Amino acid sequence: MVKKIKKEDLESKLSSEEFYVTQNQGTEPAFTGKYNDEKSQGSYECICCGKALFSSKTKYESGSGWPSFWQPLNEFVIETEQDSSSGMMRTEVHCSSCKAHLGHVFSDGPQPTGLRYCINSISLNLKKEGAKD
Repeated sequence: MVKKIKKEDLESKLSSEEFYVTQNQGTEPAFTGKYNDEKSQGSYECICCGKALFSSKTKYESGSGWPSFWQPLNEFVIETEQDSSSGMMRTEVHCSSCKAHLGHVFSDGPQPTGLRYCINSISLNLKKEGAKD
């Protein structure tokens, strides 16, 4: 089920950069995101709706400049669609709950999946293991 979030609510909740990336399919500059080098254990949630998307257990150093994961928490938390907006064919990744743009997935990742979910830090919130809500 899609969680309907009004754009006005997101505009007041998110920074202008967060809004741009998640709602207008933007991207943050490579190597600038707060989670690119993050090593803490926990789960990465959608900044818009709070849905858990990725585990730190599947995060790896891809050298791409963005946090990279070899799989989402499960097949239902994200959705993909073809994206030709930059003059090349890519596969966009978005939150299945609220449709926020997260990044792209590529087929040059490590085993066991061979996938690289290249995700904008700005579209995520890390809930560290053991952290209180």
